[in-house]
Amino acid sequence: MFVCSCFGVTDQQIKEHAAAGACTPRQIASVSKAGTDCGSCVRTIQGLLGRGACPRRALIEKGETALAETALAETALAGTALVETPLSEAA
Repeated sequence: MFVCSCFGVTDQQIKEHAAAGACTPRQIASVSKAGTDCGSCVRTIQGLLGRGACPRRALIEKGETALAETALAETALAGTALVETPLSEAA
């Protein structure tokens, strides 16, 4: 069954992403785009995720990466230095 008709994301895909460690609608959105357009599927995604244990936490506690996309993002940012600007200078 389609959960997100905007991007063609199914309930099975949501469950697969959840099993891979996506524990929140925001994390589901980052790997599938579901919930980022009209937003009507966000409550359905929340229902599919439920209130159970988050497999991502268990992976993190073991020292493993929780999502493949997270590992890719970390690799992409490895050579990037983040610079903080004090609020007084940002205005």
